[in-house]
Amino acid sequence: MNKTPLLKVNGLNIEFHDHLIPETVVHDFNLALYPGEIVGIVGESGSGKSMCALAIAGLLRRHDMKKSGEIIYDGYNLLDCPRDILRKYQGNDISIVFQEPMTALNPVKRIGWQIEESLRIHTKFSRTERFQKAVQMLKDVELMNPERIYRQYPHELSGGMRQRVMIAMAMICEPKILIADEITTALDVIIQSQIITLLKRLNGERKTAILFISHDLSLIRQLCGRVIVLQGGHTMESGLTEDIFKNPQDSYTKRLIAAIPKITEPER
Repeated sequence: MNKTPLLKVNGLNIEFHDHLIPETVVHDFNLALYPGEIVGIVGESGSGKSMCALAIAGLLRRHDMKKSGEIIYDGYNLLDCPRDILRKYQGNDISIVFQEPMTALNPVKRIGWQIEESLRIHTKFSRTERFQKAVQMLKDVELMNPERIYRQYPHELSGGMRQRVMIAMAMICEPKILIADEITTALDVIIQSQIITLLKRLNGERKTAILFISHDLSLIRQLCGRVIVLQGGHTMESGLTEDIFKNPQDSYTKRLIAAIPKITEPER
């Protein structure tokens, strides 16, 4: 593994000021993400994992929110760097895929137009070059008839197909970091497995570092080399995934692992 982190998060705190009493939703979060590795962040709803992901993606810009700490990428602190610097990295170097593609995709724009959006912003490709790259990317995420899907609208696709389109959109500029925020939650078990296999393949072929956010420890175990366990915005435990599964130190992690359904042979 490369010993220089691609991205480093130091002491990230996120505090909301939209109530009478301020509420801290992320407490002193730390992360070192290295090139080509897959790191999982796991925790129940409200644990702060998606807030960490949004902060890294540069998508926390609310005025009723206070952020402190550092998110260091390419020598810049993404928490307070100039807006034009942040825009240069968003979608180009750091991409994010969200949980529900039907709300993330524009219902009145064709799939091809949406996949090409990052290319229009970050490259000088011609219209023909954008089309060719978009169709190739649809092939890369294992969608059949990519030229037909290019011309379709989101409502014409299944949930699993839409999620593959979202991954294609995120990967079109060949980012160094892909953030996958609960992207398998709304999918059935078979499609979940296919998406996990797809992420593994893209990681292996393109060496894209992946930050995989989930509440599902079994998926984390299939995909991630390291894992961070969050509860109530606090880091309860972090380390190599297999070490934590075989020898969890924190009581919360032990409860999460114990809650994973086990398939056993029925008694005769």
